[in-house]
Amino acid sequence: MDRKKREGFCNELESIRISKVIDNFMWEEPCVTDKKGVCAIFFSGCNLKCSYCQNCQISRGKVGSLYSEEEFIDLLKEKEKNNSYFNFITPTHFSNSILNALKKYQPKIPIIWNSSGYESVEMLKKLDNFISIYLLDFKYADNNLGKKLSHVSNYFETAKDVLDFCAKKKDVFDGKYMKQGLIIRHLVLPDEIKNSLDVLEYLAQKYSDRTISLMSQFTPTPNSPIKRKLTPLEYKIVESKFLKSFQKGYLQDFDSASDDFIPDFS
Repeated sequence: MDRKKREGFCNELESIRISKVIDNFMWEEPCVTDKKGVCAIFFSGCNLKCSYCQNCQISRGKVGSLYSEEEFIDLLKEKEKNNSYFNFITPTHFSNSILNALKKYQPKIPIIWNSSGYESVEMLKKLDNFISIYLLDFKYADNNLGKKLSHVSNYFETAKDVLDFCAKKKDVFDGKYMKQGLIIRHLVLPDEIKNSLDVLEYLAQKYSDRTISLMSQFTPTPNSPIKRKLTPLEYKIVESKFLKSFQKGYLQDFDSASDDFIPDFS
């Protein structure tokens, strides 16, 4: 499909659309926050359609301002002065336009590629020289669940290939802060504890020495088919598996499941 002429599954054309920019954003993993925080750039649209999406206000597309490649470069130049990182949040469907911009201007601070893990390895190979840190979800070990909740039939195979590629980027720290590397996230969903245990089992087999971030923040939205938050017991079961399986990582506080942590995109 030519997205210069027709919207894709993401509900966007190829031109970059940004819903919100937050300076000095402090709510990512501590190793990529630093004293200045990150410049969080929330892109409109998404290449998945997760039925429980907490950012559905923007992930369905057409929210925010369009940027030419030159305007996007100007934004990067302006924001890199007062932030420690750029955090590109859900950028996948704009990869081609972002790549063209980064070929013209490479920021002086690290770029975090914060995505669903459902990517094209071919495109990531082109972007890799410009991306310092991959902050990737690993949502499902079960393709049926991926199809049911995110409307894609091959999430597991795709995410496995993406992780294999991104894991080639070795972790590099400046003191306690990551300057290059990989962080793998997993959001625990209510009633889907088996999926979380299966995800952790797979990750433990191949990536037990990488930084894993286990998340408890799921908060139901009005349109979500999942109507409740995690229970403490559900999270405790998955947390126990996490602690036995990985050498390092992060456990999100259980009280992170709150509307207070969802940005206002209006």
